[in-house]
Amino acid sequence: MTDTPGDTPRARTQLSAPDAISCWLASASPTPEDAYADWKQGYPVMLRGGHVFDAVRVRPELMHAALGSSTPDDVATGLTRQLSAGPVICDRGIWYYALVPPGTSATWRSALGTVRGRGSWIGVPALDRTHRTHPMHLHWIVTPRWPRRLCDPDAVTELLRIGQYQLEGVAR
Repeated sequence: MTDTPGDTPRARTQLSAPDAISCWLASASPTPEDAYADWKQGYPVMLRGGHVFDAVRVRPELMHAALGSSTPDDVATGLTRQLSAGPVICDRGIWYYALVPPGTSATWRSALGTVRGRGSWIGVPALDRTHRTHPMHLHWIVTPRWPRRLCDPDAVTELLRIGQYQLEGVAR
């Protein structure tokens, strides 16, 4: 898990954690006030990649193989442990998106996940939309805990490598 520049304990204490996280996420929107309004109504918001985060898009079978389970609670626990509680979005079981530092797309070398960075748009749910409350919709499988606190790209790469190894072992 990595912090981006400017992440200080003092900066985190100005707002409540959920408000600070929402503010940080909404800063990736051309119209942050619209992002807040959509989240308040329960809609996901399309945010620009490459501004406050990039997102590694991962096939669910790869993630499930790496974690040894497809049960949402097990996946949430496994991702929290493996990615040091870095934020991960689940798009109805179609894709997982591990949020990583902006600029990761320029250095990413794994073919097992695709990084969506500058020039991309990523659907981001409200913080209260989790695997327990909205499992059939875009939701957080691991909710952000602090602004600018993201998954370590190397930890994501390793998790994907483990998943691929498990899938290949099953196929033999």
